[in-house]
Amino acid sequence: MKNRFIPVSQPFLSKLELEYSIDAIKSGFISGTTGKYIIKFENAFAKFCQTKEGVACNSGTAALQLAVRAINIKKGDEVIVPAFTNIASILCIIYVGGTPVLVDSRKDTWCMDEEQVEERVTKKTKAILPVHIYGHPVKMDKIIAIADEYELKVIEDAAEAHGAEYENRPVGGIGDIGCFSFYANKIITTGEGGMVVTNNKRFAEKMRSMRNLSFGDVKRYLHKDLGYNFRMTNVQAAMGVAQMERVEELIERKITIASLYTKYLKNVNGLTLPVEMPWAKNVYWMYGIVLDKRYELTKEELMQALYKRGIETRSFFVPMEKQPALRPLFEGERYGVAEKISRNGLYLPSGMGLKREQIEYVCNAIRELSG
Repeated sequence: MKNRFIPVSQPFLSKLELEYSIDAIKSGFISGTTGKYIIKFENAFAKFCQTKEGVACNSGTAALQLAVRAINIKKGDEVIVPAFTNIASILCIIYVGGTPVLVDSRKDTWCMDEEQVEERVTKKTKAILPVHIYGHPVKMDKIIAIADEYELKVIEDAAEAHGAEYENRPVGGIGDIGCFSFYANKIITTGEGGMVVTNNKRFAEKMRSMRNLSFGDVKRYLHKDLGYNFRMTNVQAAMGVAQMERVEELIERKITIASLYTKYLKNVNGLTLPVEMPWAKNVYWMYGIVLDKRYELTKEELMQALYKRGIETRSFFVPMEKQPALRPLFEGERYGVAEKISRNGLYLPSGMGLKREQIEYVCNAIRELSG
C-alpha cells in the first residue's frame, strides 16, 4: 500500500457510460444542438431534483452565469453569497456587473450562516445565492423566509451536492433556480458539464436560448439577447444518462466512504470531522477535516507528510475576501469562521472507487502523524 498513490478524487465510470457514449457518436449527433441524450439527461436530472425543468450546459460555472441572467441581475444589484466558496459563485455576479455581498460560515456545517443573511439585505439586494458546501445543505428555511419577506430570488449553488437533501427535499429544487456541476470529481460527472434546474418555465426558456447564443426561435440569427456558447454535447449527455441510472449507487458509495473515515478518525485529537445535521442529508462530496492546535502538525505539514506516503489531499477553499483578484471588492472585510476553516481545513481522498483498505491506510497515517 505504501507504494501506491491514492488520488484525492477520481471518476467512477462503468461500461454503461462507454456504451451510451459510443451510441451517441455512432448516431452522428455529437454536438450540443441535437441528440436524444441531451433531452434524456435534462429530464432525468430534473426529476431527480423534483423540478419541472432541466437545462444542460457546459459547466457549473456556466450554469451560475445562466441563472443570474435569468433573474436579471445587473449593474448595481447586490447578491448575498458565502465568503467560503468556490470563486465561481462570485464570478457569475461580477460578470453581469452585480455586487457580491459576503456572509460568514457556520462552524458546524461550513455552509453560509443563515442567521447573518438578513443583516446584509439592503434596498439593492436582488437575490441570495447559498452554496451547499462539500455535500452538506444550507439551512434553507431561513433563506427562503428572508427571500419571501424581501421579495428576493434564491439561486442554489449545488455544484457539490448532487442528492443532498434539506428536510427531505433535494437541494437545487428548493430555491428559484438550482445550479450543478458535472466536472470529473463530482458525484455525477460528464467530464465537463453543468445543469440548471427550475420550476419556472420562463427562466428555463431564457436559459435554453442563452446557452445557444440566443439565436432566436422564429428567425434564426436574429438576436434579441446576448447569449453564450454554453452547450453540453450529446456525447457528454450520454455519459450523464448512464450516471443517472447509477445515481443511488454513487451517492451510497460517498456516504459509505464518509462513514468509514468517521469511524477510524473520530477519536483522533485535534480533528473536526464533517457533520450531518438532523434536518440534512449530507452526501459528502469530499470528506474534509479541520485541524486545531491539539494536532501535532500544521495543515501544510500534514499534507506534505501524507503526500510522501502516497496520499493526495487538497486544501479547503480560500475565502473570497482573501482572493487577490477580488481584494478591492472586500477591502477591510473579515470573516473569521471562513478564514479559520480555510486556514486549517483539507479534504482527504474521496473518490468513489476507494477501497476499505485504502481508507484504513489514510486514517492510520493521520493517527500516526498526530503524535
